[in-house]
Amino acid sequence: MIRVELGDITKFQGDAIVNAANRYLMGGGGVDGAIHRAAGPQLKDACRKLNGCVTGAAKITDGFQLPVKYIIHTVGPVYHGRPIDAELLGNCYKSALDLAAQYHIESIAFPAISTGIYRYPISEAAEIAAYTVETWLANNPEFNIEVTFICFDHRSFQEYQRWVDNVQLI
Repeated sequence: MIRVELGDITKFQGDAIVNAANRYLMGGGGVDGAIHRAAGPQLKDACRKLNGCVTGAAKITDGFQLPVKYIIHTVGPVYHGRPIDAELLGNCYKSALDLAAQYHIESIAFPAISTGIYRYPISEAAEIAAYTVETWLANNPEFNIEVTFICFDHRSFQEYQRWVDNVQLI
């Protein structure tokens, strides 16, 4: 099941949230900074031990002071309009869901990865996210994972909802 909500990902009540991190995993702006602030200083210590993350990959930590058990950190691509950008963005979702399956996570929330300072156009990002998650779920029916896209603003919410509705009809 895939849902779209408007809100604050740091308030998600479930097993895990995904952090749209930078390659150093040490906190930054946007959702990354909000997650680090809400999780507390233990998150920075845990991330330091992970030795960074490459674009499209994912790593996992505890949720610390957040209302989730885990935080899955993934590094989205900076948008340049190249085909590799879409592949790397899709890999963020696949890598996060692969980790979720490995850790028996049953509910996970994603932000709009790469759509902030990394300038990925929201409509393209939403299409890639919806298609990738729907494909992953279809290819992994043994894992019962509820996926929520949590959007911080109305425009993102509308785009993610539009693409989730369209992809699920295919």
